[in-house]
Amino acid sequence: MSKPSDTQGITVTILDKEYLIACTDEERHELMRSAEYLDKKMREIRETGKVVGSDRIAVMAALNISHELLTREGGGGETVDPAFHQRLRGLEAKIEDALYKSRQLEI
Repeated sequence: MSKPSDTQGITVTILDKEYLIACTDEERHELMRSAEYLDKKMREIRETGKVVGSDRIAVMAALNISHELLTREGGGGETVDPAFHQRLRGLEAKIEDALYKSRQLEI
């Protein structure tokens, strides 16, 4: 059995693009759920036809998801567990890293 600090790569598909993201076994399920939710939100935005371009769609999805989270948590987000924020920041950093590496491959 792996230690919590052991990381492995997992491939997630968001808006028909694959991203390899490092995560621990404990994070794997949450990461998959997060990627599926983000993919769903980005597809919804793309289908409206009002937003063009993956980067703009991603920003709109991030804004919508942030709004959902803050609205659900009472308007300011103050009641969200600090550990949740820390895990969320970690996942965001991993996704940003994967997006950056993907862009470098396209150049």
